[in-house]
Amino acid sequence: MNRLITQILRIIVGGLFIFSGLIKLNDPMGMAFKLEDYFAPDVLNLTFLIPITLGLALVIVIAEVLLGVALLLGWKSKLTIRLLMALIVFFTFLTFYSAYFNKVTDCGCFGDAIPLTPWQSFTKDIILLVFILWIWKFERQIRPILSPKSGVIAMSVVLLLNVWMGYYVLRHLPFIDFRAYAVGKNIADGMKPAEELGLEPPKHLTYYTMVNKETGAEKKVDSDAYVKDKWWKDEAWEIDSDRTFTKQISKGYEPPIHDFVLELDGDDVTDAVLEEDEIVLIISYDLRKVNAKHFPRINSFIIGAEERNIPVLMLTASDGEWVEDLRHEHQLAFPFALADQTTLKTIVRANPGVVILQKGTVVAKWNPRDLPESEKFFNR
Repeated sequence: MNRLITQILRIIVGGLFIFSGLIKLNDPMGMAFKLEDYFAPDVLNLTFLIPITLGLALVIVIAEVLLGVALLLGWKSKLTIRLLMALIVFFTFLTFYSAYFNKVTDCGCFGDAIPLTPWQSFTKDIILLVFILWIWKFERQIRPILSPKSGVIAMSVVLLLNVWMGYYVLRHLPFIDFRAYAVGKNIADGMKPAEELGLEPPKHLTYYTMVNKETGAEKKVDSDAYVKDKWWKDEAWEIDSDRTFTKQISKGYEPPIHDFVLELDGDDVTDAVLEEDEIVLIISYDLRKVNAKHFPRINSFIIGAEERNIPVLMLTASDGEWVEDLRHEHQLAFPFALADQTTLKTIVRANPGVVILQKGTVVAKWNPRDLPESEKFFNR
């Protein structure tokens, strides 16, 4: 029976690590952004690691896939199981930190494909931790499927394929876009609140600690009861503000897009942009990190748009000084609008990236390396 359970758990753990790794390898920049969140000053305060988050992300996700494959093949099982344990302990720490301190609200365990709450992520990691402990205890029951030489060849091929996949998506875009700004998605539709769609919105309650001024007695009262029972009228009780907290009690529907706001010269131009028949958006979440060598190609592409009176707008989260420097250096004639940095990172995994909207619907997006000839695209 122990042998059967070990083999079943081996398949489950190996399969999950492969799936999780490939999902994140499809979008390593997303994983890097998530690591930046963890390393931020107000979270783990490991800011010295922020410059290498992309490299760390690639190492972690490729390790996930390799260890998952190695476990299924029974290749170097002792080393594999111990490395799996180290990796799951690392993930468990991150997800517990996210859940307990509510610092990073999405661990990115399965990228954008399967969003999990911090507590769901932590629970998943605890289960995997138990599974790996079982496999470790009965590791002698694991036999390699391939010969030592074939195992090395198989693992080498898997490594090369993973490195190629990571290299490809970083130079282009993810193979599959799971985000709310994927091609075919309408941004305005993604912003509609639950009430407009006839759905139940998330419900939150605020909990107050009421303290009796005379006796010191305490009562926990939620915001619904506070209003219903008119606690504010009773002068004998006061709120201990230091112990007030808010808790979500039902998930409900939350719009996938909630921070798409564009500001141009102090004016909100969000609706105007979404109502354009067609508009070209050049996106750079941070002009300090932008790959400026792509701007000649972008300038060449937008000539076709301007010839057809299609507006062009650049979206960035950087301040005016960086905008003006870039504008003059590369002779950029199009206007710049401000947007939230996280939103821009989410729209397109390139810096810069190019997105085409038609009436608020994403019809195309590219890494500048893949920009088509403007005449062919706009004459389609």
